[in-house]
Amino acid sequence: MTRIAVLGAFASFVAVANPAQAADLPVAPEPVDYVRICDAYGARFYYIPGTETCLRVGGRVRFDTRFRNFGEAENSWGNRNSDAIQLRSRGYLYLDSRTATEFGTLRTFIEMYGTATNDDASSFTVDKAYIQWGGLLAGRNGSNFDFFTGYAFNAQIESYSDQKINQAAYTFAYGNGFNATIAIEDRSSRETSIGLNGGTEDYGGTRLPDFVAAIGLKQGWGEAQIMGALHQVYPDSTYNGVTGGGGDELGWALGGGVEYKFSGLANGGSIAVQGVYTDGASGYGSTGWNSRITDAVFTGTGTDTTKTWNVFGGINLGLTNTIEANLEGGYHNVEGGTGAYDFTQWDATANVVWEPVSGFVMGPELQYRDLDFSRSSGLDDTYELYGTFRVQRTF
Repeated sequence: MTRIAVLGAFASFVAVANPAQAADLPVAPEPVDYVRICDAYGARFYYIPGTETCLRVGGRVRFDTRFRNFGEAENSWGNRNSDAIQLRSRGYLYLDSRTATEFGTLRTFIEMYGTATNDDASSFTVDKAYIQWGGLLAGRNGSNFDFFTGYAFNAQIESYSDQKINQAAYTFAYGNGFNATIAIEDRSSRETSIGLNGGTEDYGGTRLPDFVAAIGLKQGWGEAQIMGALHQVYPDSTYNGVTGGGGDELGWALGGGVEYKFSGLANGGSIAVQGVYTDGASGYGSTGWNSRITDAVFTGTGTDTTKTWNVFGGINLGLTNTIEANLEGGYHNVEGGTGAYDFTQWDATANVVWEPVSGFVMGPELQYRDLDFSRSSGLDDTYELYGTFRVQRTF
């Protein structure tokens, strides 16, 4: 009897010490840190669980049917080895994070996309990736020189300058819409080529970044900007056996633009115009140049910089709440160091866009480019035509 009593007491102790095993009771769940809405920076921001950082995630999917140059022969349709029609798909991802600090908002932004054109799906691009803290911005973003960057799709050619560039910039805000920016920007993104013996040669390696400054004004009626840039022209030290051709030059660009918003249409509209002059910095005049463009020409005894005049702009018309029309274009005059590199170029783009659902657009676009070369170039004048039909959803 004594032995039985001892065994019973031991069993009771084990049951008390291991209640879950004895009664097979469920274990209490771990607390869940639910996602909270962050309304400090606008719609669609959420707190990252466990932090005080707000994040917005977005994206875009785009499909283009692109009819390549069908202008004056020889064009993309006259060359049997060229894709006259391109079917192109592109997917974007946007990540925007913001954290409040005692010195202002700390922001990071990433925009990246992958592209598949016909059977080639190998293209991937980091379009933007920057850190912003107060007036400081460091990373990859649109150039501080660029002002008007188009209303239309500009699916295949452009009339203006629109560059995403690695940079370090600081913007001073003075109130009443005035601001000023100073920046260093990657030079290689603005390089065109160096003219030599009727052809073109590449730049040498980067030795100096570009220096950019801009002063801007934003008001209810629209905005305006004046801007300038310094650009090192740094050719290779030799050109196909011609020595002494590495004469460095300091190129520069100066420009200004204005955009005005107006009412009177179902969804309003705006009109913009911009002018840019460049000397040894042609990449600031346009990112849609014909391949003949140079920053300078090696004449055999030295390097003469290329001068360009550029005027471009556009108009946006909100015809209805779901339909808008865009028309834009530009004129570019090039004095290329020697007459063989002189030419003029003008471009025009028109499209109509239907937005049946917010963020979902589709429509056709037609683009034209005219090229008139100097007689001494030995090139024939020509024109180009491009057509695109786009379907796009942004979310």
